[in-house]
Amino acid sequence: MPSRDEMQSYYAARAPYYDDVYDKPERREDIAFLKSHLPAVFAGRKVLEIACGTGYWTQHIAPAAAAMTATDAVAQPLDLARGRPGVGAVRFALADAYDLPESLGTFDAAFAGLWLSHVPVERRNEFLSSLHRHLAPGAKVVLIDNSEVQLKDFPIAERDAHGNTWQMRRLKDGTMHRVLKNFPSRAELEAMIAGFGVRPAYQDLQNFWLLEYEAA
Repeated sequence: MPSRDEMQSYYAARAPYYDDVYDKPERREDIAFLKSHLPAVFAGRKVLEIACGTGYWTQHIAPAAAAMTATDAVAQPLDLARGRPGVGAVRFALADAYDLPESLGTFDAAFAGLWLSHVPVERRNEFLSSLHRHLAPGAKVVLIDNSEVQLKDFPIAERDAHGNTWQMRRLKDGTMHRVLKNFPSRAELEAMIAGFGVRPAYQDLQNFWLLEYEAA
């Protein structure tokens, strides 16, 4: 299992240019769709965002939401997120996704973008249990993440007994990092949320997958 420090140091170092992943030409159509779709889904809702990173999606969701709390476990990306346009009313909080503090409150919507792929298979239930403690029945949950198309750039370098997969990534400073990156199937995702949510709706985009469901 990757150490928390290992993942956090990677994303802290990558924070200043993390948005480069959204600017790839082959992703433009997907990004345009999500920029339109996500605000529509969350319009008028009280939204909890997990692993908001630099706030790329926060800035698009917040103007449509009734209220929004955006969390991350790493301080450096949160500092960048606070400077995004349209996030003046957002509450930002440093928080562990596996142990979200009670003080966050209760929400009728939740979002996590490009986070689930970094959750070890054996900790998915732990993460969802933490999240759903803060969700009212019927809350709208949306998860998005990379599809296996990403493997063209970063092939799987390692796999463990739980089915977790790792990639090796080089940052602009030349350092190499071992990064947990899972690619769950639709069947895995639907099995994962059993007991937590109902009415799952799955979409395969060109470079991402999208899962929506309602909290049970």
